[in-house]
Amino acid sequence: MATARDDGDPGPSDVRQPVNGRGSAGLSAERREFIEDFATFWHGSGSPLMDGRVLAYLMILPAPYASSAQIAEDLHASSGSVSMSTRRLLDEGFIKRYVAPGERRYYFRTEADIWGSWLAGEPRYLGRQRDVMERALAVVGKSDDPQDAGVVKKLENGRDYMIWLAEYHQTMRQAWETYKAVRDARQSKAQDNARDDSQNGEM
Repeated sequence: MATARDDGDPGPSDVRQPVNGRGSAGLSAERREFIEDFATFWHGSGSPLMDGRVLAYLMILPAPYASSAQIAEDLHASSGSVSMSTRRLLDEGFIKRYVAPGERRYYFRTEADIWGSWLAGEPRYLGRQRDVMERALAVVGKSDDPQDAGVVKKLENGRDYMIWLAEYHQTMRQAWETYKAVRDARQSKAQDNARDDSQNGEM
């Protein structure tokens, strides 16, 4: 896992924005509704509710980063639950640590492409799942019980799916980067056309 100082700098203009444990002042009712809606969806997929709330909070927060204390205060959560959630989200690649210039404590932030970051880190999860399947196969594969033949096939398919998906990840990441480049070019062209139309209308 990259260290906090390797995760990038939001930039001088962002650093000047205040981060003082009062982030709730910048969260409207609509933003808070998004946090709860996102967390509910996140929880419905089998992930911890608090993880979804923390991720949504960092996505919708106007400031570029937030401390654990600020997150806990704004989400009315315990420091322990926030600590567990940030640890899981860091491990899964959804959030990053950040150290502000002149400070020693960690802050947390999301990158512009949260899902791309997660996609880049998912092979680690797939590798761990593959290893779990391998260990089970090492045990069940020695069984003389004919009924275990079906178990072995399930484990083999699980292991090989993780291998296949990890190999396919590079293709998906390249396709995602291509999609973003095409989208950004299309948006830039639309903005240029709108600016030209506006200038022509003023002539």
